[in-house]
Amino acid sequence: MSTRDWLLTDTPASRAQATWGRQYRRWLQFRRNGLAMLGLVIVLVLIFIAFFAPLLAPQNPDAQNLAARLQPPSAAHWLGTDELGRDLLSRVLYGARVTLGMVVAIVVLVAPVGLAVGSIAGYAGGWVDRVLMRITDVFLAVPQLILALAFVAALKPGITSAVIAIALTAWPPYARQARADTLGIRHSDFIAAARLTGASRPRIILRHIIPLCLSSMIVRMTLSMSGIILTAAGLGFLGMGAQPPTPEWGTMIATSRAFILAQWWVPATPGIAIFVASLAFNLLGDGLRDVLDPRQG
Repeated sequence: MSTRDWLLTDTPASRAQATWGRQYRRWLQFRRNGLAMLGLVIVLVLIFIAFFAPLLAPQNPDAQNLAARLQPPSAAHWLGTDELGRDLLSRVLYGARVTLGMVVAIVVLVAPVGLAVGSIAGYAGGWVDRVLMRITDVFLAVPQLILALAFVAALKPGITSAVIAIALTAWPPYARQARADTLGIRHSDFIAAARLTGASRPRIILRHIIPLCLSSMIVRMTLSMSGIILTAAGLGFLGMGAQPPTPEWGTMIATSRAFILAQWWVPATPGIAIFVASLAFNLLGDGLRDVLDPRQG
């Protein structure tokens, strides 16, 4: 029996075979979505660039050469140079490392918090649900960028402060999603059976509810990454995120906005990078939603 036949069999011989078969069928369904595959390829390329930026960058991203400032794209500088003569290609490549690093750090911080808050609120109900959701509503009532600006202003402009500020404002959608999923399964028969066996509330939440919320949480994480990229770039553009000379895409646009008409390639290069990264995560998230959302199909 070939590996493909072993994965696609209708009569799996073990739980592991059934699990791997289910994941393989999901992959086949995902692969049929051309736009989702495009998003996946772009995201993988961005991850590769972020890891190997020191090897891929043709020059030091902070090396200044005032004699070569504001040069258009050429054989020496494929994407041109900025106002200080720094190679734009090198800075964009290193900017992928900064931006994706911020995105990963924020998601790692907010996803567990939102999942825990939503699962507890949805399963406990009563006053616990009301208190946790009202706190969530307070954060949702204020636009994310405005709230992040307020947090950064209370701290100190920089990458660390931007990560903390965005994380403090990005968890409510995760909590709402986890609560909705929990409300849909908390009265299921298997939850009642677990309760009858004497399982405590924390055990039911950790062993039964949270695993069932992970699929929708993965979709939420992927779709929210584009918003996180835009918020991080917005903070950098306003001078509250990464500080010069750090090659962060939003900061690069801010320092070059005076040249948007005469030397358009200087602000356009990081702007295109932001657009491509955001679009890729949205395409990937849409594809994952079609595969992982149990309400699809």
